[in-house]
Amino acid sequence: LQNVRIDPSSISFQMWKEIPVPFYLSVHFFEVLNHKQVLQGAKPVLSQRGPYVYREYRYKTNITFHDNDTVSYLEYRKLFFQPDLSNGTEDEYIVVPNILMMGAAVMMEKLPNVLKLLLSGALASMKQEAFINRTVGEIMWGYEDPLIDTINMLVPGMIPFKGKFGLFIDFNNSNTGLFTVNTGMKDISQVHMVDSWNGLKKVSYWRSSQCNMINGTAGEMWPPFMPPTSLEFYSPDACRSITLVYEQSGEFEGVPTYRFVAPKTLFANGTDYPPNEGFCPCMQSGIQNVSTCRLNAPMFISHPHFYNADPSLVDAVEGLHPSREQHGLFLDVHPMTGIPMNCSIKLQLNLYIKQVSGIIQTGKIKPVVLPLLWFAESGSIEGSVLTQFYNNLVVIPLVMDYLQYIFLGLSVPLIISAAVLMAMSK
Repeated sequence: LQNVRIDPSSISFQMWKEIPVPFYLSVHFFEVLNHKQVLQGAKPVLSQRGPYVYREYRYKTNITFHDNDTVSYLEYRKLFFQPDLSNGTEDEYIVVPNILMMGAAVMMEKLPNVLKLLLSGALASMKQEAFINRTVGEIMWGYEDPLIDTINMLVPGMIPFKGKFGLFIDFNNSNTGLFTVNTGMKDISQVHMVDSWNGLKKVSYWRSSQCNMINGTAGEMWPPFMPPTSLEFYSPDACRSITLVYEQSGEFEGVPTYRFVAPKTLFANGTDYPPNEGFCPCMQSGIQNVSTCRLNAPMFISHPHFYNADPSLVDAVEGLHPSREQHGLFLDVHPMTGIPMNCSIKLQLNLYIKQVSGIIQTGKIKPVVLPLLWFAESGSIEGSVLTQFYNNLVVIPLVMDYLQYIFLGLSVPLIISAAVLMAMSK
């Protein structure tokens, strides 16, 4: 119990402070093969590209212990491209939706026609189109676009950034927010449980108090002696708490584990799963509207390839092949310590696109939730850390178990001999 607390003297503290497990971010893009036809109302035809793999390093700074059995910290992520593990390079070109333009068009749909005409004229002068041909590196880490300044001029405050635009521009060399979690010094059952995030006890993105709750841990470790039921963690990337459910017991490199997976209701809409009504306005089951925490852009998250989603989402495009083996997420946790041994957390980012009256660049695009990319953050304990785990959690308990039987076996003759001597003495 002492060694799983968040305390500088505990064995697990250094692991918690700077995770020694090699993490990898694998990104798969969806290229639109028939973008000219999509502008005329055709069904999008997609081709999956990648993976583009990055080594991910995580470390905590600003670690501050408080008197109420909590500790605050910032966790930073650094990513480094791994050419040998990737299927392609960051210099490859991919045709994808013009996220800035298509997102702004949908966001401006209900604004006065004069603003839409101004935007349409500005787009024409800048030769902006509904689909762009950019490199993987530009899409991920940012490219300069004059459209940013134009949008800021036409609708001040619509997008709170300037200069470059990239899907992962705030992911690298950045932190996930100020987490304050329980140390477990007074109550071990609360260790790693989130007390607040950025000073908040709950978020305000969603329409119900239940959906706004910050539940569980920060997603790195859990309290010891886990029951085979469920686990929770708060994900800043998903803007919500996520609950995974127990699937089965197993082993990872000889260490016993519980496997937790996403329930089918994770991204279900409010009709199919009423508790999720607070995440609405909803569309089909299997996608979650995250516009409220993504600058009001028409963005949705889901499982990759719309796994576990309404079949109509898969049928609306060509090129998706959802499968449990490739697209289901999992987390293998050692139940005694609450430490993950092996994991692969997967999410897909989608953009809702459609024809917007008054903005000619949107053509005759039919309304569709279009997959942009999906990514997996994966890692497993290996090397000397795995050896230490195996020795402490498997070998030593097994030896102790055998020793008790040996001592028990040795004690039986001694007891019998003592009884015989006592009988003889009488």
